[in-house]
Amino acid sequence: MRFARYYDAAASLENLGDFWRYGTSRLAAAGVDCSQGFQTPRDEAAALLARRLALEPEELPEFLGARLTTAERQSVLDAFYQREILRRPTAYILGEAWFAGRRYRVDERVLIPRSLLEPFLEEGFAPWVDAQQVQRILEVGTGSGCLAVALAERFPEAMVDAVDVSAEALALAAENVREHGFAQRIRLLQSDLFAGLQGERYDLIVSNPPYVDAKAMASLPPEYQHEPRIALAAGVDGLDYLLPLLEQAPQYLHNGGALILETGDAEEALMQKRPDLPLIWLEHPAGGYGACILLESS
Repeated sequence: MRFARYYDAAASLENLGDFWRYGTSRLAAAGVDCSQGFQTPRDEAAALLARRLALEPEELPEFLGARLTTAERQSVLDAFYQREILRRPTAYILGEAWFAGRRYRVDERVLIPRSLLEPFLEEGFAPWVDAQQVQRILEVGTGSGCLAVALAERFPEAMVDAVDVSAEALALAAENVREHGFAQRIRLLQSDLFAGLQGERYDLIVSNPPYVDAKAMASLPPEYQHEPRIALAAGVDGLDYLLPLLEQAPQYLHNGGALILETGDAEEALMQKRPDLPLIWLEHPAGGYGACILLESS
């Protein structure tokens, strides 16, 4: 459907409430996937509508009867069109996403911020990590830089190195690091896993690496095709990055240090491949695992 036809189909909409209902209905009927930051079509429509009108989603109920200008109508419908017809994720349409209470710039250079590690980070990875002993942190695969910023915030006495193989991702991460005021404590480096970190040692290494196996990659919803493949695909069994991280991390950890690793759906394949590893599995508050800790004790 061309945008002109999409725009004409909404000619009878009058106020903000009409547009919210319309967007919700269209996205629900289209069966958009809501797993990249929003839980329901209603939430997706609210975010698109609010941000295109320079509002926050929680402010929408105050303006339900407000009429939109011609320019506002076109802007909102353009966002709905991209989401429904082009299946572009809301975060990319708006150029922003939230993680751990902060808003970040995002685009197709980076994975949309989300991580199973977030609730554990809020607790400082206790009781396995003593926050007072953490002076140097490494994040592997930083993408937008959101996890590096969250780590710097949660461990205020630590310096953070954040690495990524993608120069484009690092350019965007640099913008986010500056905007959140952590440029003096977060060092961004281009490195393929640990390749550019020879001689470095850390108290804590954290990573949310690619872990989607080949079968799952082939069946991902269309929304995921907009994300960088390099941030998702991890070979036949999903272990192309998890295994090197687990095998190489001890060389870069101080004695008593910890590797915190998101494994997602590759958890089972990892346990089958390396049952010998002394992993501590973290139970997510919403249920299940999908993340683990490896403690360095040599």
